[in-house]
Amino acid sequence: MIIPVRCFSCGAVIAHKWEEFNEKVAEGIEVSDALDQVGFSRYCCRRMYIGHLDLIQEVAPFSAPSQ
Repeated sequence: MIIPVRCFSCGAVIAHKWEEFNEKVAEGIEVSDALDQVGFSRYCCRRMYIGHLDLIQEVAPFSAPSQ
C-alpha cells in the first residue's frame, strides 16, 4: 500500500526518503545506487524499499466513501 513510516526490523524512520528514492530511480539510477544516495546502508531498511509494491492506486477505488 503505502511505504511504512519505520523499518520493521530496526525501527529507523524511512518514509521521508520515499519520494527522493523514486525520483532517482525514475532518472535511471540503479536501485542499489539510489538506496546508497538516499542514505540507506542497513540491509533491513533497503529491503523495505526493494520489496515494496505501491498498490494504493489499485485499492483506492474499492475504499468506502467518506460520510
